Amino acid sequence: MSQFDPPEAGGGEEGPPGGQTPGGGHSARPGSPAGSPPCAPSAGTSGGPSGNTSGSPSGAAGQDATAETGGTDGTGGTDGTGGVHEAGGPSQAPGADGPSGADGASGARVTHEDIAALLGAWALGACAPEEAWRVEAHLEDCTRCAEEGLQLRDAAMLLEPPASLDLDPRLRNRVLEGCLERRPAKLPVPSWAEPLDAEAARLDALLHDMAEDEWRTPVTLRWFEDDHWLGHTTTVSGVLHHLLVVDGLLAGAVGLPDPAGPAPGAERAPVARTLAAWRAGVERPAWLPWREQTRALVRAAAARGGRTGERTVPRELLGEWGLFPGAPEIALSDAYLDRAFACWVHATDIAEAVSYPYGPPVGPHLRLLVDLAARRLPGSIADRRRAGLASSPIRLASVGAPGRTLHLEIEGPGGGHWYLPLDSPAAAVSRTAARRAVAHLALEDVAFCQLAAGRLTPEEVASGGEGDPAVIHDVLFAVAALSRL
Repeated sequence: MSQFDPPEAGGGEEGPPGGQTPGGGHSARPGSPAGSPPCAPSAGTSGGPSGNTSGSPSGAAGQDATAETGGTDGTGGTDGTGGVHEAGGPSQAPGADGPSGADGASGARVTHEDIAALLGAWALGACAPEEAWRVEAHLEDCTRCAEEGLQLRDAAMLLEPPASLDLDPRLRNRVLEGCLERRPAKLPVPSWAEPLDAEAARLDALLHDMAEDEWRTPVTLRWFEDDHWLGHTTTVSGVLHHLLVVDGLLAGAVGLPDPAGPAPGAERAPVARTLAAWRAGVERPAWLPWREQTRALVRAAAARGGRTGERTVPRELLGEWGLFPGAPEIALSDAYLDRAFACWVHATDIAEAVSYPYGPPVGPHLRLLVDLAARRLPGSIADRRRAGLASSPIRLASVGAPGRTLHLEIEGPGGGHWYLPLDSPAAAVSRTAARRAVAHLALEDVAFCQLAAGRLTPEEVASGGEGDPAVIHDVLFAVAALSRL
């Protein structure tokens, strides 16, 4: 992955280079020939016949003569080499005076101090095109200004953090919406499958720019289990094999080919499938098979359709009971959102490994992923309590009586408010119980997802809470317990 390296700006006296954009977007590499003085005057600024400045014996006289005769055919010094134009005549093109140091509009000389005053604006790309060209022409001859310009340009880059070179992911959604308004899709993608579609497209774009050696870049995957942090180091290629075989469980559930083939018993567990794929070797490319599989999953979702939670699949087909507590049938929409969440998390792992900026999903998609994790929390709290890992004691209540409630507040574009039962995952939360929540926990949306993915620990995540501290502690660790390989 490499940032765009601006080309060198050409010198000369024929105006701004063709690559110059408003604001000085393409910058020259300032430099100075060996042996040049700290601020050597450019050709034509002191005594040259083409400068028409006070240092030239023909400068003032030439201007008077031109004004009197009105010569504009190139013989009177107004063809761009004399640096003056007829009063009331056509104005001179920006920068046509070249590096002579004279302002073509007023005839006033541009001094070293004038250029030095523009260096800050030039470093920020805030100069007008003709000003940027004058500065760059000056930097070619002035060692002192060239060094200062480079320092200012480097400092300007620190004012803004590195940003992704990819297009704004919201642009893709707007383009698709505009296309679908003109020609509605025969099989529209359900809202619950849109996050997987978008996140797979973003990861595909990241992999498209991957250099060959970057596929072997080490990537460390982390997750939380029984109050212990676990980790495994693989490569970028290994992460793609992991996504391929685990997504294959969902593919098999919707009637698509499973890349791992039929795997009865324990081999249906995502961890077992991943380890088997890694043992088989990750040298073979998995990018294109994974991309085709995710596209097929999106097409299958469009063919099935349905509202969120309307269609279900047998839970055992997905190979991991703990992720979907409750009835034997689970919502197909939750299974798709789970794979979208994993796609985003592992894409972020890859981007961090190759030092590439990678942002979160768009707000509406992030909201669906946050909601999925929040709905899983009561089951995670109950699992930790059964395992003896909870700090807060369980509170028994009679059948039908409301239990304790936690107010979970998630801030940001993907945020909202959730009121979660603490004593029984199947208990309903009434308005009265919501108002009497025993604790209030607030987190930022991306941080909440990073905690649920095992990329942050409960001690590291920024959170705010009030109420029962033991309950808040249990909930933070229950969020972390949602993570897995």
